[in-house]
Amino acid sequence: MTVPSFKNIFSAIGVIAEIGVNMDVFPTAKHLCSWAGLAPTNNESAGKKKSVRISRAGVYIKPLLVQCATAVVKSEKHPEIRNRYLQLKKRRGHKRAIIAIARMLLTAIYHILKNKEPYNPDLYKKSDVRPANREITVEQAIALAKAQGYRIMAAAT
Repeated sequence: MTVPSFKNIFSAIGVIAEIGVNMDVFPTAKHLCSWAGLAPTNNESAGKKKSVRISRAGVYIKPLLVQCATAVVKSEKHPEIRNRYLQLKKRRGHKRAIIAIARMLLTAIYHILKNKEPYNPDLYKKSDVRPANREITVEQAIALAKAQGYRIMAAAT
């Protein structure tokens, strides 16, 4: 099985080879996504617009991956990606959701090429399913509240 929206493994290799990238340059998939211009950024601070320039790589690879992401979310072939897109679209809108899916595809390409492992759709299906048991103990609730910055006080009697 290959990356969704790519016909075969050689298409994914061709995407990276076209740009002339040595995969050893990138220690993680996050570095590759940042280089390709698919990393989330905050372009506005204190009312001032910052530069949104992307690397020369992003000029080529980002539009290609956006087209692939658009195609894969429209097809019924990969429901794990379509479901993820629909979740993201509700919160962040169409454009940002497509960029997130493009990032997912580039991350999948990275792992296929770096680790020589096939695409595994089960990794994405697990994130869509909520746990069946939604109960926690009082101790777990207190630990969760503390982790989120709440100060725990004794109940008034």
